[in-house]
Amino acid sequence: MLTTGMAAVLLAIGYLLGRYVFGSSTAGIAVAISLWAGLTLTAYYKGDSLLLRLSRAQKVAPDAYPRLYNLVEEMRIASGLERMPDTYVIDDPSLNSFAIGRDPSRAGIVVTVGLLVELSRDELQGVIAHEIAHIKNRDVLLMTISIMLLGIVIIVFSSVFLLFFGGAILSRRDSSQKGCVRFLACLPLGILFVFPKLLIFLFGSLLLVPISTRLIYLTISRKREYLADAYSALYTRYPEGLASALEKIGNSTQDLRSANSATASMFIVNPDREKGMRARDRTSTHPPLSERIRILRNMAGASLGDYNRAYCRIHGGNEVIAAASAAAGAPPLAAAAAAAGAGEPDLVQRARETSDVMWKMSNYKTLTCGCSTRLRVPPEFKDPTVHCPHCGKAHTV
Repeated sequence: MLTTGMAAVLLAIGYLLGRYVFGSSTAGIAVAISLWAGLTLTAYYKGDSLLLRLSRAQKVAPDAYPRLYNLVEEMRIASGLERMPDTYVIDDPSLNSFAIGRDPSRAGIVVTVGLLVELSRDELQGVIAHEIAHIKNRDVLLMTISIMLLGIVIIVFSSVFLLFFGGAILSRRDSSQKGCVRFLACLPLGILFVFPKLLIFLFGSLLLVPISTRLIYLTISRKREYLADAYSALYTRYPEGLASALEKIGNSTQDLRSANSATASMFIVNPDREKGMRARDRTSTHPPLSERIRILRNMAGASLGDYNRAYCRIHGGNEVIAAASAAAGAPPLAAAAAAAGAGEPDLVQRARETSDVMWKMSNYKTLTCGCSTRLRVPPEFKDPTVHCPHCGKAHTV
């Protein structure tokens, strides 16, 4: 309903724009629909590849990182997803993740190196379950459409502003067209007296319509984040895993270099924050982080019904985030907590494991010297031999 409302706002903008600017409301509606169709089709068919390229994500083969692959497979089975999502890694020390795929048959999970190193198995499982929930609930496609609608509204009204007032500013630079300069310079004032309703419409639209449309978009984004948290608790049967992961992600001061405001809503925690700062509660695209953690830690069980009740206790009222019919069979949290942490690699082991994977993905050769030194040889290294910096022994590359 909210997405349809955004589309209706766009059509209304096109109608008014066509009536006042082009002299034909039909032309304005046609322009709005053409923009929406073109950008939406581009996002639908090329959005995944563009997002992966922007984030500099690399695809990971199942045998290259078995621990990550096994976690994704576990959550794929728990969610009933028909196809195993592809796994991607961003070589970045920050802590974050996102999902791609307009439908479950073309889905993927993207995580940063920092996430793989800093999170325990249960915490990483909670994050992956959150992203699987986005895929299962078609949130990626929903947010793509919402982003496109929001972008078109901004583009249309930026164009209106430039059309009416940009010409006056640019023409001031051309001294040979003094008459035109005077005319264009006085044009806004003339509009004020001749067409006061049009001027009010322009300024009001430039300020109010994009803001109101963005509020609708934020409402969609935040609700889907709550829903993904609820399903993560259901799939893992261990809400504390995601709660602890969100706490670590929020406390991290590492900045995701490849993130920007346009893609911020796709991540599990908004990466678009002040440089070197922790994630704050008041973000533009996500619910308050501390609130998400409180809801998860207030759950008496691991079902959707438990999440709904915890949400209502935190927020007040009787709002339902997720239908509780899928909640049957969730075990008590004590049993889930007792089974957590078995065979868990420590921080040093996770760092070495992740480092080995990234070296391999970057086509580095690994040579082990007799003195136990491990040599990393970059692919551009052309010499036939390399010497160990510790014992001096020569190794054939």
